[in-house]
Amino acid sequence: MSKTTSTTLKLPTALKARIAKLAKRSGRAPHAVMVDALERQVQRDEAMAAFVQEAVDADREIEEGAAVYSADDVHAWLKRLASGEKSARPKPWRA
Repeated sequence: MSKTTSTTLKLPTALKARIAKLAKRSGRAPHAVMVDALERQVQRDEAMAAFVQEAVDADREIEEGAAVYSADDVHAWLKRLASGEKSARPKPWRA
């Protein structure tokens, strides 16, 4: 069981009404609707931060001399794989 803490949110009246309406329609408590929405947003923000960090790391690796592939070669390779064809990976144009 996860621990919970209490937090107060001051919501605009219109948003509070929308949450209550959604909660009633879905058979959940307004609290559950808000917790679910917050969880999804935090997950999205964390995923975006990880994506950006991965891109920054990849850019740094390229600058340090990592292999680089032609986009056309990669797209053609992925298309062959998607069609079920066995295909060797493309060769880097800079290694």
